[in-house]
Amino acid sequence: MTDLNSFQTPIRLDLCSWKEVEEYLNHSKGIILPVGSTEQHGPTGAIGTDAMTAEAVALEVGKRSGVLVAPVQSYGMAEHHLGFPGTMSLKPSTLLRVINDLLLSLARHGFQRVFVINGHGGNIATFKAAFAEAYKVIASSEEFLEKNFRCQIKSWFMVPEVFQKSKELYGDKEGQHATPSEISLTLHLEPSLKSKQCPLPPPSPAGPIYSYQDFRKRYPDGRMGSDPFLSNSSHGELLLDKAAISLTEDLANFLHEP
Repeated sequence: MTDLNSFQTPIRLDLCSWKEVEEYLNHSKGIILPVGSTEQHGPTGAIGTDAMTAEAVALEVGKRSGVLVAPVQSYGMAEHHLGFPGTMSLKPSTLLRVINDLLLSLARHGFQRVFVINGHGGNIATFKAAFAEAYKVIASSEEFLEKNFRCQIKSWFMVPEVFQKSKELYGDKEGQHATPSEISLTLHLEPSLKSKQCPLPPPSPAGPIYSYQDFRKRYPDGRMGSDPFLSNSSHGELLLDKAAISLTEDLANFLHEP
């Protein structure tokens, strides 16, 4: 692994040849997998917010660590958002099978550490179940000679430094969905999204999540206690840096975990 203080072009799996990946595996067994969702983010937020932000943080961590970055998994478990046009969701059982297949593919090639950078809270439970399934298959199958396979999932928006800064910037208007922190990061990544931002009426307060019909009734415009009009691209740049610093350190610890 490279010096954590160095910055370089991230090594993107989708731009590598198989020969280059084979060479990479001679000196590193780690890979970063960004995962998000394709779902509504209120009346002014981009539907691709969760995938965009996870990919951006993953690429930034890749720059700082020299660890290979896989293509973003843009579809997640977002069934509670299906009451809003544009949302595309996988059922938990489908997502579990997809992730399990991806993990086993990586294990077959000799990867030992999969560091998942997540942009959508609804993915977490399913991913942890997929990890458990992969461990079981690898442990019980003679096909996998390397048994020291490990996975870890980290949500960039839950990084303590990011969470704290978001509260400082937005207070209780950060909310729980279509938050100004995540929208700020999308504005940093895609300046054209600024044109969509406008003042909005007070949102419905954050509360429980059940079916998509119930979600639409509780949160008519898709927001949960958030005011995305507070978003700012400079905030997004700052939050990206804080997420990358912390997750690069977490990744280093994970790669050296026995």
